[in-house]
Amino acid sequence: MLPHHPGKCARLHGHSYRLEVALEGPLQETGPAAGMVEDFEVVSRVVRAAVINELDHRSLNELLDNPTAENIVVWIWQRLEHELPRLAQLTLWETRTACVVMTKGDPLTRTGKA
Repeated sequence: MLPHHPGKCARLHGHSYRLEVALEGPLQETGPAAGMVEDFEVVSRVVRAAVINELDHRSLNELLDNPTAENIVVWIWQRLEHELPRLAQLTLWETRTACVVMTKGDPLTRTGKA
């Protein structure tokens, strides 16, 4: 529910979001993730624990006053940036044709505002 929206999104509704997580950095030279920026299993585990388990089957209005896709992706960035220090970009798909992209260096990735 978007409290400031003049249309139908002001009413209770739902989405099946899709999240894309992109990392950047050098390939690891040693260890189990040699040849990778990060092991996909590690990324999946972090995203599941920090984001999916917190959002799945939950009213987003319990977490955010105005849960727009933009505010949701800022919230997700804040949850992931310390666990995934090579985080470079998040893309949150609200529908098959509508998404929001947040990239490292965007002003909201540095301010902590949501």
